[in-house]
Amino acid sequence: MTQKSIYIGNQLVQDEHQSVSGEYVTIKGEEFYKIANYNQMKDFFISVVSDSNHWMFISTRGGLSAGRVDAQSALFPYYTDDKISDSSPFTGSRTIALVTSGDKTSLWEPLSEQYAGVYKITRNLYKNVYGDKLIFEEINHDLGLSYSYAWRTSDRFGFVKTATLVNNSAESVSVDILDGIENLIPYGVESDVQNSLSCLVDAYKKNELQADTGLGLYSMSSILVDRAEPSEALSASVAWSVGMPGTTKLVSSIQLDTFRKGLGVDQEADVRGRRGAYFINGALTLAAAAEQSWSIIADINQGPADVRELTTYINSDADIAQDIEDDIALGSLNLARIVGTSDGLQVTEDRLSANHHFANVLFNVMRGGLFVDNYAVDKADLISFVKGFNRLEYQNSVSFFEGLDDSFHYSDLIAAAEQTNNASATAPVHGVSAAVL
Repeated sequence: MTQKSIYIGNQLVQDEHQSVSGEYVTIKGEEFYKIANYNQMKDFFISVVSDSNHWMFISTRGGLSAGRVDAQSALFPYYTDDKISDSSPFTGSRTIALVTSGDKTSLWEPLSEQYAGVYKITRNLYKNVYGDKLIFEEINHDLGLSYSYAWRTSDRFGFVKTATLVNNSAESVSVDILDGIENLIPYGVESDVQNSLSCLVDAYKKNELQADTGLGLYSMSSILVDRAEPSEALSASVAWSVGMPGTTKLVSSIQLDTFRKGLGVDQEADVRGRRGAYFINGALTLAAAAEQSWSIIADINQGPADVRELTTYINSDADIAQDIEDDIALGSLNLARIVGTSDGLQVTEDRLSANHHFANVLFNVMRGGLFVDNYAVDKADLISFVKGFNRLEYQNSVSFFEGLDDSFHYSDLIAAAEQTNNASATAPVHGVSAAVL
């Protein structure tokens, strides 16, 4: 069959079929697994973990759900995987660039499906071995530019999206870029309400910007309740940026089409009844082989005192970018220690198997917990567990439990329980491995 040449307007649609491959690579001293040309695969789901209480589920199309603790504290809508993938065009990271070289300005939306085939591109996906960092990359061979963004987590700051623009050409280039995140959920919107009453939730959304700090605040004008009483929203989701000074800030997606047309955007201070977003717009000039990075940080459940403290910090003389990197690095170290506690760290010549073992142990720990303090058991915790497990048996064996030391090794506990020759008493003691340790 003869392949036809397809055009969008006067632009020839290019054949983007490229082979998919995988390999280990090192990025800034850390090991990642790279999937080259991942966009040639059927889209799939990925989780990003942390040492703290972050959770993130993200499609290779870019759509995601993320938050802290549980679905009731979501930063992006908590949906099923099909809806998350389908919402990729308006949820998660979004970047629009107007690239000027000579007297020509080109519109480029990296990692978007809207202009598939317009440019000759390569897309790569990277995930680190620990599972707490994920990088999307697009190399535009026609424009000589690369754009990438990484999702990372920080216990102190929240979710960190770090973007990097690289000039791969031998000539300098000017880029007017609009970069950010879309469809932020105000704190206090429960997942059931978001799924069943999302239109009503949108109507109550309030997006505000502190002009002096560039801090975006996303809250509800009122919490949705079925009772005939006022319910004030006292906490908010927040977003702010570092690394690109002097930018225009947007707290919604209203002006994206205006920017695409090259008309420029005006800073937004107060937007009501619209989905939350946080964009920064700045003009960059990159010399040959030069690059520039910046970060957008977002978090949930920030009360008035938290916002005041964050505002003071942003206005301080602190090295904010370094503080963020230090906290991210600390989180990765803590995550490795957690997995190591459950014997999840291996060093073998079979790197793929060793890393697969790390991932298996990681998810086992996430599901079932871990043994802490070298398998030491606290007597008070044990008694509390057994009372809940079988109160009657505790009463029958109260002398055994009360006679234990205040703290003891798990193996000593098992040995002591077996000496009682009482199967009923031994059962809850064995069960402590899943609930107390």
